[in-house]
Amino acid sequence: MAIYAIGDIQGCFDDLQRLLSKIKFDKKVDTLWFVGDLVNRGPKSLETLRFIKSLGDSAVCVLGNHDLHLLATAYNLSPYKAKDTLSEILKAKDKKELLDWLRHRPIFHYNEDFCLLHAGLPPQWDFSIAKTMAKRIEKELQGKNYLDFFAKMYGNKPSHWSKNLNKEEQLRFAVNCFTRLRFCDEQGNLDFKYNGEPGSQPNSLMPWFDVPNRKKLRRTIIFGHWSALGYYKSKQCYGIDTGCLWGGELTALKLAKHPEKISINCKGNKR
Repeated sequence: MAIYAIGDIQGCFDDLQRLLSKIKFDKKVDTLWFVGDLVNRGPKSLETLRFIKSLGDSAVCVLGNHDLHLLATAYNLSPYKAKDTLSEILKAKDKKELLDWLRHRPIFHYNEDFCLLHAGLPPQWDFSIAKTMAKRIEKELQGKNYLDFFAKMYGNKPSHWSKNLNKEEQLRFAVNCFTRLRFCDEQGNLDFKYNGEPGSQPNSLMPWFDVPNRKKLRRTIIFGHWSALGYYKSKQCYGIDTGCLWGGELTALKLAKHPEKISINCKGNKR
């Protein structure tokens, strides 16, 4: 029995199958933790979504920004973009079933040793706040007023966490952290202008996981979203978006006391 965390797939279904073959995944005994961005930009988003849904309890998937974009686009609350590869899902006979399933995925997942999210966490949040805000987002996504949530989801403000923010502001801030965050300043203000590798940003910014005096979660964070960062390992976190879509690798991290990285080459996907 093993748990494998898997980096951003973004519709690269064939590469996912090669990786699962390499790790000898057995759905009867193993569990997959998907770091989000199951869909978009790659060639087989529909196949990817159907397959992961078919795994049932053998798969856990947190939502990424591309997954939320699919939902918002399907509900006519976000425009279809030139680089999107979501049309097959939007035309599929089982579209409603797939979208309902996706909308009921978590934003944050955890066990005693690890926690899984798509992008990052602000330095002001401990485990209790992260868990609470994730539950609040999930309640909105899964509730009867989910269209209102998507209509108010987009925007870069507020950039700093405060308990004095109103409900709408807190939810937007939390969504941005869980699904979009890469860089912060030393005070923990979120920045969305820069998405390159660490060192390419202005001196006033730093990766979210390097902000000094950040709260501890007492768990190792596993995240994706940042292909320019590549594979990243520290005592506090693992970044596992290794750029499959861009001709890099697709990575599985076998979760254990000493996690093991297992990857396949995805050069054929160079875009």
